[in-house]
Amino acid sequence: MSNLTPIQNGLRQRCGACGEGRLFSAYLKLNEACPHCGRDMRAADTADGPAFFVGFSVLIITAPFLFLIPMSPLPALLKVAAIVVLALLITGLSMWLLPVAKGILLNLQMHHKSGQAEFDRGDG
Repeated sequence: MSNLTPIQNGLRQRCGACGEGRLFSAYLKLNEACPHCGRDMRAADTADGPAFFVGFSVLIITAPFLFLIPMSPLPALLKVAAIVVLALLITGLSMWLLPVAKGILLNLQMHHKSGQAEFDRGDG
């Protein structure tokens, strides 16, 4: 068993149970089971959570530059180059953070045994 928290194991992209097995077999492709301890990972589904958190975080970090670059006194060609560099930075940062966010959310979901919401009709 791992002494690390689900968040620490998610940052390392390792299984939340043993802390050893890799979560992904490819970029964002989740293993069906942990290669080290055999923990079944098919029940976990992070859906769009990682994309939302990463997109929102990257937007907060880069939005000021998206407003400041067009208003800067730079020549038009330098403004275009700065926007292209910023777009590449946004893309690279998002691609780098997506597996980390998915690993954290997946480990938290499995640690807390969360599942689909069910509504109690309570006919009485």
